[in-house]
Amino acid sequence: MEDKVCSLLKLIPKGKVTTYGELAKSIGLHPRTVGMLMRKNSDPVNIPCYKVVRSDGSIGGYSAKGGTKTKIKLLKKDGVTVENGKINLRSHLHKFSKS
Repeated sequence: MEDKVCSLLKLIPKGKVTTYGELAKSIGLHPRTVGMLMRKNSDPVNIPCYKVVRSDGSIGGYSAKGGTKTKIKLLKKDGVTVENGKINLRSHLHKFSKS
């Protein structure tokens, strides 16, 4: 399942994010399981786990160097607007198509 999560993360376009719930739903897992799998990500440069946020648009955690400050910096660099620690999911949410 870790490979599937990583593959999906690479599909999230620049300027978009997804939620733990959206990602979990697309592969039939619980959102917390997705979070645990992402925590094991040893290559955050190529597997952009920073593009996953909580369902209310809040940033959530980030276990790579620099923590959430780095996550916010990377999101902004991608063109995602972060205001008061939240992302407007109406304009930035990426949903995975059903296969």
